[in-house]
Amino acid sequence: MKGRLLANEKLAKYTSWRVGGPAERLYIPHDRADLVEFVKQLPMDGPVFWMGLGSNLLVRDGGIRGTVINTKGRLKAMGLADDGSVYVEAGVPCAHVARFCGEQGLVGAEFLAGIPGTMGGALKMNAGAFGGETWDIVKNVDMLNAAGEVIRRKPDDFMVAYRSVKGCGGEWFLSANLMLEEGDTAISQQKIKELLEKRAKTQPTNQPSCGSVFKNPEGDHAARLIEQTGLKGYALGGACVSEKHANFIVNTGNATAAEIEALIKMVQIKVEEKHGVVLQTEVCMIGEAEVACG
Repeated sequence: MKGRLLANEKLAKYTSWRVGGPAERLYIPHDRADLVEFVKQLPMDGPVFWMGLGSNLLVRDGGIRGTVINTKGRLKAMGLADDGSVYVEAGVPCAHVARFCGEQGLVGAEFLAGIPGTMGGALKMNAGAFGGETWDIVKNVDMLNAAGEVIRRKPDDFMVAYRSVKGCGGEWFLSANLMLEEGDTAISQQKIKELLEKRAKTQPTNQPSCGSVFKNPEGDHAARLIEQTGLKGYALGGACVSEKHANFIVNTGNATAAEIEALIKMVQIKVEEKHGVVLQTEVCMIGEAEVACG
C-alpha cells in the first residue's frame, strides 16, 4: 500500500466540529488505485467508515471500531471528460468543483460553493445549498464495493430525495461525472462570489461546526423553528446554538461530542413541544458513546 495506515488515531483533528474519539484504524490512501487495492485486502465483514472534510459528521467520544478511510487531500483528480462532462473524484472539496466548472464556462454547479464538504459526501446525502442539489447534475458515478470492485452506476440506480440517497448498499462513492450546460464564465464566477458572501454573512463560518444540523421540514425552515423556540445562543458545555444561524451548532472551544449530541436532542425536544414538528437530523452521528475500557 502506498497510503498511510494509522492505529488509534484521534479523529477530532479530522472533523469540522473538532471533536471525536479515536479510530481503531485510519487509512489515508495515496490515490484512487491505492484505495481500491486497500479495500480488496480488508475483511469483507469488517466495518468501514468514510470521511472527507469531516463536515456533516459527529464522531462520538468513544471513537470508531473498524476502519476509517479519509479522502481529504486524496482522491482529488478533476477534469473534463471526452463526453463534455466533468470528472470529479470523491475527495475533491465541493467549493473547488464549483470554481473549476465556472472556469470551464459551465454553469449549474455554483451552489456547490456553499457546501463545506467533499464530492463524496455530497453524493452520499444529496447535499444542497442556495436552491441547488447535487444529484440534479450527476450523469453517472463510480462505486467501490467491499470486494474492491469498481461499478459504474446511473442516477436511476438510486432513490434520491431531499438530503437522502438510498440504494446500492455496501458500495461507496469513488467519483462522479457531472453534466452541465455551457454558459458565461464571468457570470458564473460572480454568482459564486455572491453565494460565498451570503454564506459568510448568514453562517458562522469562523467557528467549528458541521454545517446545517437539521433538515428543513417541508414548507418551512429548521432555523426559523429553532429561533422561534428561543434557542439561539443556548449552550450545553462547549456546544452552543449559533447566534448567527440557528440551524448551526458551534464548538465554542472545549465541546465534547456528547455535549453536541445532547444539545441536538434538546433542540429536537423543545421544537416539538412548541411547534409540534419533529426535526430530522441532517448530520451523521457515528461511533461509540463511551470510551472502551481494557
